[in-house]
Amino acid sequence: MAHRNDASIKRTIRRQQLREMVPLADSTIYEMEQRGEFPKRFALSPRCVVWDLAEVEAWLASRRSTPVARTQSPDVRQRRSRPVRAPGLAQTAASKAG
Repeated sequence: MAHRNDASIKRTIRRQQLREMVPLADSTIYEMEQRGEFPKRFALSPRCVVWDLAEVEAWLASRRSTPVARTQSPDVRQRRSRPVRAPGLAQTAASKAG
């Protein structure tokens, strides 16, 4: 029996397994890949993409060790208009239109 070198064999994960490990939307993962902030996927076949498990685990470990800076909330007082009408105004506008 031939001796198998386990160091050369890379384990890969498919999209469903990645979703279980990393609770981010597909679009977020794609954008992070494009910016170089997440391990790149690669194609095994025309319809099957996978990620290197070791790279994803290393990314998770780095995220645990380094806190991510949260974005600042927008100042709602700088809005030019309200996105939602007050309940009373919606009824009066409907009655005027009718």
